[in-house]
Amino acid sequence: MIISPKSISIVLIALSFSIVSCAQNTTEKTTPIFKDGEAQIVDAFVDTNKWIRHDLWVETEFDTDGDGQPDRMHVAVTRPEQTETEGLKLPVIYVTSPYFAGVASDLPGVMWDVNIELGETGKERVHPEVTRRGQRPIISNSHLRKWVPRGYIVVHSSSPGTGLSDGAPTIGGENETLAPKTVIDWLCGRAKGYTEREGNEEVKAYWSTGKVGMTGTSYNGTLPLAAATTGVEGLEAIIPIAPNTSYYHYYRSNGLVRSPGGYLGEDIDVLYDFVHSGKEENRPYNNKTVRDTEMKNGMDRETGDYNEFWAGRDYLNQMDNMKAALLMAHGFNDWNVMPEHSYRIYKAAKEKGLPTQIFYHQNGHGGPPPMTLMNRWFTKYLHGVDNGVEKEENKSYIVREHDDPQAPTAYKDYPNPDASDVTLHLTPGGASIGGLTLDKVAEAEEMFSDDASISGSEHAKATTSKNRLLYVTPKLKEDLHISGVPNVTISLASSKPAANLSVWLVSLPWQEGEDIKITDNIITRGWADPKNHKSLTKEEDLVVGEDYTVSFDLQPDDQIIKAGQQIGFLIFSSDKEFTLHPKPGTELTIHLGDTSLTLPVVGGKDAFVKTTN
Repeated sequence: MIISPKSISIVLIALSFSIVSCAQNTTEKTTPIFKDGEAQIVDAFVDTNKWIRHDLWVETEFDTDGDGQPDRMHVAVTRPEQTETEGLKLPVIYVTSPYFAGVASDLPGVMWDVNIELGETGKERVHPEVTRRGQRPIISNSHLRKWVPRGYIVVHSSSPGTGLSDGAPTIGGENETLAPKTVIDWLCGRAKGYTEREGNEEVKAYWSTGKVGMTGTSYNGTLPLAAATTGVEGLEAIIPIAPNTSYYHYYRSNGLVRSPGGYLGEDIDVLYDFVHSGKEENRPYNNKTVRDTEMKNGMDRETGDYNEFWAGRDYLNQMDNMKAALLMAHGFNDWNVMPEHSYRIYKAAKEKGLPTQIFYHQNGHGGPPPMTLMNRWFTKYLHGVDNGVEKEENKSYIVREHDDPQAPTAYKDYPNPDASDVTLHLTPGGASIGGLTLDKVAEAEEMFSDDASISGSEHAKATTSKNRLLYVTPKLKEDLHISGVPNVTISLASSKPAANLSVWLVSLPWQEGEDIKITDNIITRGWADPKNHKSLTKEEDLVVGEDYTVSFDLQPDDQIIKAGQQIGFLIFSSDKEFTLHPKPGTELTIHLGDTSLTLPVVGGKDAFVKTTN
């Protein structure tokens, strides 16, 4: 057969197109990469200039700003270009917050006046306005560089009544739970998203696998838990960092009005004003409905009692439907959002049989788990890589006192399974320094007088004082490891119908200097209202001179007290840094024979005896 030159040319051209087409068809698409059970940084996902960024509004089923329309939540998306050019679907790391659009200025008078008598109503405070900030389509840049290069889409949203989201902030109300749930529903194809706040053009999350994880710190760590309590399908794992899990536990303590550390006089309505950055025209309605009605009628600064208002803002009460795997993180010396917040939820999740791990460090507010812990958690539950994280023997990771936060020590659980309670009793001498002993002693009484102008650290350092009582163990011969929740039982009588009661556990002698860490001095703390000795929901005035027994937990801890130190049990009344400041002079009489301190000691009584004898 004779083939003409023209025919040969056509064949060659066709062949070249075929080769190119085959090359294009065999080019591998970009996908996440995993090594040692962790998602790795993928070069093709790194270039921030190629990330696709856009925003939208997800429509909810509630109307909390009173405009007659369902509230819409402002949502921003950041995703690798391959989710558009290659049809790649990826899981989502979702972060939501009331802080993204700015907060109110710290003006004089915005906090409640704490210089009042117990049970009194404070004078009306100043209500600041928030000037909203931020430009579309970016809500926040947080978490982008950490997760997008590792093969995740990062989604941000503003909470109800903040930023460009509709609605009203409720500080733990139902809409703050349902808002992130609805965003997750949209990510999973069950809710509607729109290109504009009041438009009708729909946006679909075609790039989402329907697997969502949430994380964040403080309020931003609270909202993942809120969403998880709904049991929403698609929310596979959460990593809350220093979350506020109960607004009662944040603003009250065992019936006592108690401020979060560093924010003396703050209460739930102060936080409402602080974050209320939503539509200016909706603010008067929101203020009247939420702050000036619901909060004013429910927060009860006069008694500090637990009620329906606070119960509705306690996520421990809402965990029945929770299914998400939980990696919790907190600092043992977080005196803003105290460590009980994480522990109570971790304990409940573990009892429900959910996959759980907990990370604690020795510093203050915030502090995420090491990246490898977070990476393994999300790799398992969002990418579905069987890295065995849920089967690990060690459920607890604790940063020891002077260690690198990125190098925690692994333990089987928290509290340490080898810890057991050791009850210590008081021997006389608390005005200077009394004793703590394993043996119960004969009845004795010791008295001190309240003075809110003296700080807890001053009380601890004083060699003698009429304003506090201090009882200490013998000097430790070896390190002593405490792990768990200390408890105190205090038998007292008051010279007035109301009194603050504060307890610090301290490591003595008190250390001073630039290199001293908080763990060198503070072990843990706690506060209670003696008027609530029977119930948190109903207090009763103290009968002057009558005896009452108050029992309460201190904040959870895991700390190694060094050899050469003594553990001090410090009892005083008003805490300058945390409680109301009534006029000085209330006298409290402590009955030593019926007062005790229970410590969770690793190794139990034998370990305590060994280190103190």
